[in-house]
Amino acid sequence: MTVLCLFAFAFVFHGMAKRGRAVNKKVDERVYLQHADELSYDIFGAHPDAQFLHGNVSFLHKGMHLTCDSAYFYESTNSFQAFGNVRLRQGDTLTLSGSRAFYDGNDELGHVYDNVILTHRKSRLYCDTLDYDKMYGIADAYGSAGIKLVEGKDVLTADWGRYFTDSRHSEFYYNVVLTNEDGLRIETDTLYYENNTSLAHVIGPSRIKSGKSNVQTENSYYNTRTETSRLYGRSTLWNDSRSITADTLLHNDRTGVNEAFGDVVYNDTLNRNMLLSRYAIYNDKTGMGYATDSLVAIDYSQPDTLWMHCDTIRVRTLYINTDSVQREAHCYHHVRAYRRDLQAVCDSLVLLSRDSCATMYKDPIIWNNGSQLLGERINIYSNDSTIRYAEVLGQALSAEQVSADSTRFNQVSSRDMYAFFEGGKLRQNWAISNVCLVYYPIEESDTTIIGLNYTETDTLKMYLSPSRRLEKIWMSASKGTLYPLTQTPPEKHRLPSFAWFDYVRPLNKDDIFLWRPKAQGKELKEVKRRQAPKRMK
Repeated sequence: MTVLCLFAFAFVFHGMAKRGRAVNKKVDERVYLQHADELSYDIFGAHPDAQFLHGNVSFLHKGMHLTCDSAYFYESTNSFQAFGNVRLRQGDTLTLSGSRAFYDGNDELGHVYDNVILTHRKSRLYCDTLDYDKMYGIADAYGSAGIKLVEGKDVLTADWGRYFTDSRHSEFYYNVVLTNEDGLRIETDTLYYENNTSLAHVIGPSRIKSGKSNVQTENSYYNTRTETSRLYGRSTLWNDSRSITADTLLHNDRTGVNEAFGDVVYNDTLNRNMLLSRYAIYNDKTGMGYATDSLVAIDYSQPDTLWMHCDTIRVRTLYINTDSVQREAHCYHHVRAYRRDLQAVCDSLVLLSRDSCATMYKDPIIWNNGSQLLGERINIYSNDSTIRYAEVLGQALSAEQVSADSTRFNQVSSRDMYAFFEGGKLRQNWAISNVCLVYYPIEESDTTIIGLNYTETDTLKMYLSPSRRLEKIWMSASKGTLYPLTQTPPEKHRLPSFAWFDYVRPLNKDDIFLWRPKAQGKELKEVKRRQAPKRMK
């Protein structure tokens, strides 16, 4: 009974196998000679096992067709040597031509020499020698004159390279140059190129030039079709005197957009300033930019470098690419700046190139050596990064320590103040409207404090020497009193609006990151704006 069951199972299985698809069908591995005008042998010659073929020779092997003028056919080893006008055709997309060739049908390896041209779809590869692996679709190209690949508008040259017919991917090594009709030039020693997408990947020290933009990189991708690039590994992009370095850079030649991530360093050698951040984006065509995260702006145009930190900077350019170009920079929030002779804090800052003006908003304070200046808004006008004029608008207060270790301060409060500079040094200081003055006169002979001068007036003008010594004071109608130090009323030592913000002041270039607000109750009083009168119905 068991035997009968096994026989029945074998019969059914055999029937199913007969009805199923045939698998693992054996492929014919032989190289076939299709045609030759002449065929001869020479068993006593140098090639006793070869068939000598002349005139319109044609071979066929596993879908590949090869023609030539003459050949040695080694039927026993399934190979041949071809000479003169060698042309290999595989399918409808690949042709390979040269002056001579050797083909091994067992390993499906071909070697083509002299004036070699590989054409695959839209790609054309030129070289002196090419090794073609038909099984894996790999072509290795080299030669004393190097190689050249033409893909659309892109032209690549190198000492040697490799082309993959299945993936349409190329590899180039040593003295690699990629150029195209748009003015692009890439120089590197290693380049991977995706022929179907026109994407080039460079590795190692490389240089990319496109229009006015230049790139120094060791790991980057550049798409020649879309003119976009992705730059990694501390690549640098520069245009004239401006450069930007970052961990990752995204650049678009067509739109002019540059986007940078991670330890961004922007440097303008012409204007001698730098910008450091963790993220930045800038458009070369529109002049619009944005930077944020651990941001530091550095100005090194003066003997002493100025360091400034804020949360965010936005840049806007007007009339770009004209002689009347203007730029605006909006810096916010928590602005802190440090230079050895100058420090400043405010909530926000606007820089205008039109009139070289910097405007500080919301509780701005400026320190210069032993002096402090504050108000509702401060405008600073410069000439070649050198201050020439400043105005403090609203609740203006100027305070100066009489000496470095003194608790006495010369003070001026008014509605507005105006300061005039020569060569970067304060020469005139005007106070306008509701002026109050506390001043400690000093004996010039021994620097002894004479007393305390308290004055109220409407307008005050002070004139200083280049060494900051007070030369003269002019004021309109005023009333004041000079008190001996021992007889000065306690309330006259400080003006009602006096405050000394040494705890807010930046101490060094690293201290600009530490935001310290004014103590509670020390903020400027809020001044309500007048409302427009209501219209009568």
